[in-house]
Amino acid sequence: MHYPGEEFYPEGVRWDEPIATGLVPELLEQSARQFGDRPAIEFRDRQISYEELNDKAADAAAAYLRSGLGRGTTIGLFLGNTPDHPINFFGALKAGARIVHLSPLDGEITLKHKLTDSDARVVVTSNLSAMFPRALAFLDAGVIDRIILCEDEAWGQADNKLAPFSSRPDIVTYSDFIAGAPRPAKWPDVDPGDVALLQYTGGTTGLPKGAMLTHRNLTAAVSIREIWTRSFRAKRKAPERVICALPLFHIYALTLILMKRLRYGDLISLHQRFDLETIMRDIEVNRATVFPGVPTMWIAVTSLPDLDRRDLSSLAVCSSGGAPLPVEVAAILERKTGLRLRSGWGMTETSSPGTTHPSDGPDKPESIGLMLPGIAIEVVAHDDPHRVLPAGEVGELIIRGPNVTSGYWKRDAERSEWFIGDRFLTGDIGYMDAEGWFYLVDRKKDLIISGGFNVYPQLIEQAIYTHPDVKEVMVIGIPDQYRGEAAKAYITLRQGAERFTIDDLRAFLAGKIGKHELPSELDFVEDLPRTNVGKLSRQALRDQLSSRSA
Repeated sequence: MHYPGEEFYPEGVRWDEPIATGLVPELLEQSARQFGDRPAIEFRDRQISYEELNDKAADAAAAYLRSGLGRGTTIGLFLGNTPDHPINFFGALKAGARIVHLSPLDGEITLKHKLTDSDARVVVTSNLSAMFPRALAFLDAGVIDRIILCEDEAWGQADNKLAPFSSRPDIVTYSDFIAGAPRPAKWPDVDPGDVALLQYTGGTTGLPKGAMLTHRNLTAAVSIREIWTRSFRAKRKAPERVICALPLFHIYALTLILMKRLRYGDLISLHQRFDLETIMRDIEVNRATVFPGVPTMWIAVTSLPDLDRRDLSSLAVCSSGGAPLPVEVAAILERKTGLRLRSGWGMTETSSPGTTHPSDGPDKPESIGLMLPGIAIEVVAHDDPHRVLPAGEVGELIIRGPNVTSGYWKRDAERSEWFIGDRFLTGDIGYMDAEGWFYLVDRKKDLIISGGFNVYPQLIEQAIYTHPDVKEVMVIGIPDQYRGEAAKAYITLRQGAERFTIDDLRAFLAGKIGKHELPSELDFVEDLPRTNVGKLSRQALRDQLSSRSA
């Protein structure tokens, strides 16, 4: 049977290959047996071997079991990018618990909702001043019952501010929590179908929903990528040094960096935050070979005035995900460094994988790539999601695969809003070409209807990014007396660039996009709002404008 795009797959890869699934902790255990004393994580110039990481995860699991935090319980991880995250992530799952990720960048309302909705009564956090006081406020308010407090200083000196705390029975330091915890003769029986992770998403349309990601979903995500990269890794024949500046509480970094790279036996260079010069040192001095980022990171890299004189020759893989990549950004990187930056597409609900580009495939920079092995994607009509559209027609992407969530936590009654049988309605608008390559035009909720025409902000943004003075841009719909809605562009300029008028912009865009798509208004801003993982956020921009108007 022919599957769309399969002829462009890497050598020896088939769409219908069996996808291996299992338990998440077994992934680390297998790697510890296979790679032993090879370094798994580097943090603050300290390396942690595969064996040591697995051992520390087992210590955490034993402590969770001693505290009654096993199967059927939810544990909140309120942690940044430190080794405390993987240790407690694998440890809690080994004990049979499920995890809810809490973002340090979330506000109080969102955090409280995630805690109460997920049934998490215990939170693992750090003694950093930016985190511990916030967890303590939830403890004092009765939202949670206990805090397990990781000591940041255990990983070496840093310039982070630590929060003082007084001894009390409902707060235990991590070192005391694990001290003397006996490992059981037999670890709890966990089923691959058990929910491993409640990953909250969709907060732009109200309070976020918890996507239920099972052990099977998460391990399938790793297996799918393992199949896809098999021939590439065989040619490399050496462990990669992988930069991880993306937050581990986000699904992209969790599955496509932490879990996948640990499965391969690579070294993860863990960064607490994205600092451009620190990342460049990791590439130029430490010779990092893989750099997965989000578009805003790549915009920062391509904005370096001396980029064409920087040494990025060690990089074998540059990838972008999490949001649509402006085509011009990839073009600048290739022009100045020779590196090809490829983007893919995925969602929290798909445990991240969805589509990607083959490393040696044809150059289709505007595409999000081909559907990965085992993942079936179709395009369905806006007005009838049961009707599959032919190649070239624009509709909503619908997806099925072993990595796709079975639904949202405590939202079974609303399942029909998001699922047609076992196929998940993504909310992404796009099309597939005749060769099986997929293209996104926008998110369904960002669609602008102007004079009866569908106008997609992302297409306008891609055109504006070709302007030499534009650094970043977002387009949203605004009320228009004549057309109902019209497009407005919000732009940040490159260093030294001068502002231009809306007429200048429309003249520049003429012929690049349709007349009905040309922006009717333009605003220059110092900065554009982002989500907690650094993606530009149209919803946050709309919220900002709404609050100013009010």
